[in-house]
Amino acid sequence: MRLADCNNVQDFRRLARKKLPGPVFHYIDGAADDELTKGRNTSAFDDVDLVPNVLAGVSEIDMSVTVLGRKLAMPLFLSPTALQRLFHWQGERAVGRAASAFGTYFGVSSLSTVSLEDIGATVNGPKMLQLYVHKDEGLNTSLVERAKASGFDCLTLTVDTIVGGNRERCLNTGFTSPPRFTASSVWEYATKPGWALNYLFRERFSLPNLEGYLAEGSSKSMSVADYFTQMLDQTLDWKRADAIRKNWGDKPFCLKGVMSVEDARRAIDIGATAIMVSNHGGRQLDGSRAPFDQIAELADAVGGRIEIICDGGIQRGTHVLKALAAGATACSGGRLYLYALAAAGEPGVRRILTRLQAEIERDMKLMGVTRVDQLDRSKLRYR
Repeated sequence: MRLADCNNVQDFRRLARKKLPGPVFHYIDGAADDELTKGRNTSAFDDVDLVPNVLAGVSEIDMSVTVLGRKLAMPLFLSPTALQRLFHWQGERAVGRAASAFGTYFGVSSLSTVSLEDIGATVNGPKMLQLYVHKDEGLNTSLVERAKASGFDCLTLTVDTIVGGNRERCLNTGFTSPPRFTASSVWEYATKPGWALNYLFRERFSLPNLEGYLAEGSSKSMSVADYFTQMLDQTLDWKRADAIRKNWGDKPFCLKGVMSVEDARRAIDIGATAIMVSNHGGRQLDGSRAPFDQIAELADAVGGRIEIICDGGIQRGTHVLKALAAGATACSGGRLYLYALAAAGEPGVRRILTRLQAEIERDMKLMGVTRVDQLDRSKLRYR
């Protein structure tokens, strides 16, 4: 299977599985407990049908949307994800360049494998820093100040990782960051020589945003679930979120991991620009509601007062259209580009964005709409 054979997210998933060692692939692909929520994140879209109009004169399509203070060329952006140079040696540099080329947001994790300064200097498009609140307050302050100095457009506080989820695939494969090469796992890495050679002989793997503050989190092998449970501050509350928002200043501020109407209203109260309706890709609380299932309820309660981003499960252009019609301002996703990154680096990310952008444009024309604000609940029928 080659890059040219990849036309959708699942194609890239298959190619990524061929390229990556088992523990690394299953880290991307896996989720918590029985992985029911992960599956529901995508299958939720199947429960709703689109109702198109015809004879609408759709030769010119405007799929742009303004979200988090920036006008994006399409209503889909790249969620922040950690450890990207484990998946391909180009890591965040590849993803950032691709996002910029498509005029959309690039989400950067606190646990990125390229420094905020490097990203700020090389990524021209809109950038958000995703903040994990650590027990080390000096690290929290450093991340925010470095993002400011590096020209980041938005700060996104993740609020659903107060403890690590039960990611049993990672337990079964022994995945850690950095990878721990043991007698039981070394064969998985050795049978992917392309990955192994890049990992061993390219730029040293590290978490540069943590260095000098949390050395054990950067150099000591640890599962991501253990990292969340041991390193993040479990006292995080609404008062603290408000203080972080004020410290960030006047630029857009987003809360990632909001699912309930009650929490959406609290987000408005502290002055948040947006909420990312997300269950962390099903990697935290298994059995929680799918983001798309929650969009209409949130839009009815707080629509117009805060931007609503549907984050998770997106694999098709029609998924984006359904979320927008239900009341989302925009959509975002992580696995959809991580598979592509792992499969082929920057060309892979550019190809999946090309395919999804083309699907959104084609599907808008088939729906008889020329702007995303023409998508509303009248275009949906729930089964």
